[in-house]
Amino acid sequence: MACLKLGSRADVFRKQGQDWYCTTGLPSDITVVVGEQSFHLHKFPLLSKSGLLERLIREKIEKGEDSCAIDLSDIPGGAKAFELAARFCYGVKFELTSSNVVHLRCASEYLEMAEEIAEGNLIAQTENFLTQTVLKSWKDSIKALHTCDDVIDLAEKLQVVKKCIDSVATKSSTDPDVFGWPVAQYGGPTQSPGGSFLWNGISTGARPRNCSSDWWYDDVSCLSLPLYKKVISAMEYRGVNQDIIVGSLNHYAKRRLPGLNRRKSISDVSNCLSVSTLTTMPSEEEQRYLLEEIDRLLPFQRGVTSCKLLFGLLRTAIFLKASSSCMSNLERRIGLQLDKATLEDLLITNMSESIEMLYDVDCVHRILDHFLAMDQETGGASPGIGEDGHLLASPSLLPITMVAKLIDGYLAEVAPDANLKLPKFVSLAAAIPDYARPIDDGLYRAVDIYLKAHPHLSESEKEELCRVMDCQKLSLEACTHAAQNERLPLRVIVQVLFFEQLQLRSSIAECLMISENLEGGSRQLGMPTSSEQHRGGVGWPLAARENQALREGMDGMKQRVAELEKECSTMREEIARLGRSRSAGKGRLFSLGTRPQICSTAKDATPAKVTTASDDERLAVVKVDATPRLKLSRHKKNLSIEA
Repeated sequence: MACLKLGSRADVFRKQGQDWYCTTGLPSDITVVVGEQSFHLHKFPLLSKSGLLERLIREKIEKGEDSCAIDLSDIPGGAKAFELAARFCYGVKFELTSSNVVHLRCASEYLEMAEEIAEGNLIAQTENFLTQTVLKSWKDSIKALHTCDDVIDLAEKLQVVKKCIDSVATKSSTDPDVFGWPVAQYGGPTQSPGGSFLWNGISTGARPRNCSSDWWYDDVSCLSLPLYKKVISAMEYRGVNQDIIVGSLNHYAKRRLPGLNRRKSISDVSNCLSVSTLTTMPSEEEQRYLLEEIDRLLPFQRGVTSCKLLFGLLRTAIFLKASSSCMSNLERRIGLQLDKATLEDLLITNMSESIEMLYDVDCVHRILDHFLAMDQETGGASPGIGEDGHLLASPSLLPITMVAKLIDGYLAEVAPDANLKLPKFVSLAAAIPDYARPIDDGLYRAVDIYLKAHPHLSESEKEELCRVMDCQKLSLEACTHAAQNERLPLRVIVQVLFFEQLQLRSSIAECLMISENLEGGSRQLGMPTSSEQHRGGVGWPLAARENQALREGMDGMKQRVAELEKECSTMREEIARLGRSRSAGKGRLFSLGTRPQICSTAKDATPAKVTTASDDERLAVVKVDATPRLKLSRHKKNLSIEA
């Protein structure tokens, strides 16, 4: 720490209780009161250095007052600063350091200890020490700036705060290894063969250290919020990288807001709170004010602030009951980069006393709305449709697809909550556009978990819940599970079976087409035929293995189709039995006048239709043309002949 020794006389000050005495052998003729402490001194040393004391003493003499007592309770720096100023007036030895230079600079200005009164007075001494010594060192600049809180008004008037902030802001973007070390001609201090720094060719024993851009975070975090805000503003003015500033805000918030450290280990929390300046835990009101100020300092830019920090601030804001504008800003910031969040981030505990849900689903819904609005503003739109009727993939769909997957996982996580109402679940699930989900397996899982956790839903409520998912987007594995899921409505199970059969038939047709193309291509390329196999054709073994793999795949698909047709037959019998058992007054579920052909076999050649008694419960009409059935039959015959 920088130090300047002033004065040459031995110490003549002693303290008794709250009174200070100067033991020079002469009785004191003036008493200066500063707060609760009294200084019994002599007039001449004081008025010879201080313009203020000279004026006050003259006024006392002119009024003819016998006792000369002066009250200086409003002196900047208090009794400690006046004690050092009195030592300077008497020429007593004391040390001027970075910890007391700001208080002494303000006290000397208050006492009017200028050069006009005496040469080399305290104002000049403190000003020179501050500018030429303290502000050239990072540590000393931080210590001096930290002491400005007690005398902030006068320190700002004297430009002391500005000078310290400029020094800190400039040095924060500089490599700290050069502070206090000689810089070599071609950059960097000279090093010995052993790796230590050399000072004029002499080894100092100091080893070089690799410093990252966050080396100054811990030192700046000891500053009060008003001073810290000034430092951040000065850094932004100098063009410091936004990522570095956000990192400092993150570090400062974790030091001052205990709520941000709830998910950390005990050792990490103790390290974050082990700041010498934080003698007591800040009150909730102080934490709320700090949180709202940090929210104002954070840049409103996507990708600069991490989602983990934003979610931590949002949780703390909810707990501290921060202003609605603060929470809205945090939700909007999160919405700008929701695709970078994790499922753990979204699990925000519900703090509302009026709602008994475990998690704050409404908050997540608002965040999702912000993301969707941002996606539309930035040009995000539904994908185009290709010639084959399939959605065209686009790189811009990646963020919204990731968000859709994230929301589906969140729905599955909150679905077991018995207090989660159906409208909230359906509203959040339906908020995702259809094109954002290339596959609905995750949504089906969430729906299934919700049905399991809420067994008392009516049939109409179950159907309303299942409308949020598209059965055509379920994978074969999900279709197989859904076909055997007793919790799903019967209408949904029938639709799942139908679309599963369509998927299998489409897969078989594609395999047959690929097989025909391979066989046709092998003939065009002059590959050996069955009569030429024994001649040792080079390409024949590979083509044979490929055809064999295709046949095995098609055999498996044919077996699966047979199983599905058997299940459909059983389903038709069950539907017919249910229709006969229902009374005519309640209406029939399915019309028995027409034979259902939802999962028809290859031998059927007539179209079929499945209907219900009411228009609201009408099932999809399925028409199966005879031509594709004849083609499938021919393919089966050809496969049997080839086998």
